[in-house]
Amino acid sequence: MLPPDLFGSTVLMNDQPSLDQPVSPGGTDLHELQVKTGAPPDGEPPSLWRNRAFLNLWGAESLSQFGTQITMITLPLIAALTLDASPLQMGMLSAAMTAPALVIGLFVGVWVDRLRRRPLLIGADIARAIALLAIPTAWWLDVLSISVLYGVALVVGSFTVVFDVAYISFLPSLIRRDQLVDGNSKLEMSVSTAQVGGPAIGGVLVGAMTPPLVIILDALSYIASAFFLIRIRDSERLGRSQPVRATMLQEILEGLRVLLRNRLLVMLAASSATLTLFGYAFLAVYVLYMTGDLGLGPGAIGLVFGAGGAGALIGALLSAPLSRRFGTGPTIVSARLAFGVAGLLVPVALSFPTIALQLVVAAEFLQWMALVAGDVNARSLRQVLTPDHLLGRINATFRVLVGGAIPVGALIGGVLGEFVGIRATLVIGVFGMLLAFVWLLFAPVWSIRRPEDVALVQSER
Repeated sequence: MLPPDLFGSTVLMNDQPSLDQPVSPGGTDLHELQVKTGAPPDGEPPSLWRNRAFLNLWGAESLSQFGTQITMITLPLIAALTLDASPLQMGMLSAAMTAPALVIGLFVGVWVDRLRRRPLLIGADIARAIALLAIPTAWWLDVLSISVLYGVALVVGSFTVVFDVAYISFLPSLIRRDQLVDGNSKLEMSVSTAQVGGPAIGGVLVGAMTPPLVIILDALSYIASAFFLIRIRDSERLGRSQPVRATMLQEILEGLRVLLRNRLLVMLAASSATLTLFGYAFLAVYVLYMTGDLGLGPGAIGLVFGAGGAGALIGALLSAPLSRRFGTGPTIVSARLAFGVAGLLVPVALSFPTIALQLVVAAEFLQWMALVAGDVNARSLRQVLTPDHLLGRINATFRVLVGGAIPVGALIGGVLGEFVGIRATLVIGVFGMLLAFVWLLFAPVWSIRRPEDVALVQSER
């Protein structure tokens, strides 16, 4: 049995739900969600293709993800091509886009828990659109500068954190618990597709148009996303039943305590952070390994990373079928193990130079496929484990932990590459990523067949 959480709750795992009147993560009873989605009380969950609220969220999230990816490629191109930015300025621009996740992530979690999530999502889209329109406006007025790009990057990065935490926390209020894997799978398909296609679309647009004008199309994508969110008519009740009395710091600490007192959440977080830490140590020298040790050119390296995007999309497609066939817990553990094992193909490529490219392409494809398939199921499990009034803080905490591991891992990889060599760093990174699955052995993840079988029974103090 797992230890009780902060509120005296206990995680129960059985083949069947243990409550006579199961409660959804959002505080809405299961019967209400069944009525909302058109399912019979004891029947199979209906297809999400008939759930208008989910389809609107999916459309909004898809447009938002594409907008984010286009922004991430277009802003640096504007800095380089229009403003002739220096390497230091390019680095500062990249930091401005990514730093908000670490700086405000935990505070965003509190806001997502205090407020209704749909208005937050709409506001985040509109704020990003307005911020982006400052670039073509400054260009027309002939006052566009790197400082303007810094400001826009900070605003867009900050509201992207708000959007990403809020939409993951909003999902459980729109669909049933037994639909979460399917819902997260569809949302992750959009993320993977955007990561593959967004930069390419942004690059083509910048090549065909004046770069600042591309930003107008980018802003319109966020406006369209907000339109889809406005179409969601389902009433959203606040997760809290009582007025806010605690300070923001107290609420952040409350979320951290709940996470730390739930062994499943702790092990999921530790696994993700470990994989990210060693993964970015690996990535710090990966390109140098491919160009120097394997002798691959730019085209071949592009093929390697393109294979990763394709693997991510396949992983998103397979996540729900794998969960139904083998169970959510076994899928998470097996995917983490497969991710680490597939990474072994990279150092092995040195011993087989004639098929080195094929080996690293296979590794990239298989790793991303395993990573996404496991992450979709892990996110669904996390959504069921977490009470609605804590979803924002728990999701934000995961984001900060994983995001914080990125620069640390990259720095470790750079230092190791300098002092112990690129090949040794790759081996350390590969075996470190393999360790990510070990954390899951310290919690009964394998025994969870479906996310909805994990019932969080919360008692009031």
